[in-house]
Amino acid sequence: MPTLHRHEEEKFFVNAEGRKEPVPSIHDPPTRELSVVVPSYNEEDRLPLMMDEALNYLEKRQKRDPSFTYEVIVVDDGSKDQTTKVAMKYCKKYGSDKVRVLSLVKNRGKGGAVRMGVFSSRGEKILMADADGATKFEDIEKVEEGLKNLQPWPRSYFRTLLMYGFHFLVWFLCVKEIRDTQCGFKLLTREAALRTFSTLHIERWAFDVELLYIAQHLRIPIAEVAVNWTEIEGSKLVPFWSWLQMGRDLLFIRLRYMTGAWQLETRKCN
Repeated sequence: MPTLHRHEEEKFFVNAEGRKEPVPSIHDPPTRELSVVVPSYNEEDRLPLMMDEALNYLEKRQKRDPSFTYEVIVVDDGSKDQTTKVAMKYCKKYGSDKVRVLSLVKNRGKGGAVRMGVFSSRGEKILMADADGATKFEDIEKVEEGLKNLQPWPRSYFRTLLMYGFHFLVWFLCVKEIRDTQCGFKLLTREAALRTFSTLHIERWAFDVELLYIAQHLRIPIAEVAVNWTEIEGSKLVPFWSWLQMGRDLLFIRLRYMTGAWQLETRKCN
């Protein structure tokens, strides 16, 4: 099982008063209904729009249903800009019980940042949400309730072409029943998050594929619900080279599990 290594500075988060507090563990019992993990790398420009929309929705939902509790965990993945400073403004505004910022010492990749956030979460359900705000946050209710599919907004032609090629490789090598493995809006139960992220090896862009591969092999039920998606400027993906790296990682996933270099326990999970 891959070890989650934390630098000493990553074992704490800074609260709204500027004091250090130890991060919780996913092994602890849940104390919130929902945790939202937001991996962020150099997102000082795009993060505010996403956070404003997410917190506006979450606060309204809590007013409608006072029993609903949540936390938003922004994981700054070794950013070189002011991502942590921007995120801390929300921590000070809403309090560190609702918004927490984990600052990683060095860049781990999106998968590594999500994994760190998941393992520091308190939610009964854990949602991965991209910092670009490409998915409308209110669509979480569609994901939660498994409502009928919605048509996503169109992507650029070049990106769509690359995605078709990538989706074919995903289908051919790893995951056959999921149409869009790369949607940055995934909701897991705490138990499913613990079991899948404990086994996760890939820390870069293809981590979603390994995550779903693990879930399928552990017989964890998966439902796919299409959500409204808008292409947002400022993506950190460099189209050709990023997809090349992801293709390489897909081969690694397939070969390493086939050869037994990476292994999975198999027992049914809800």
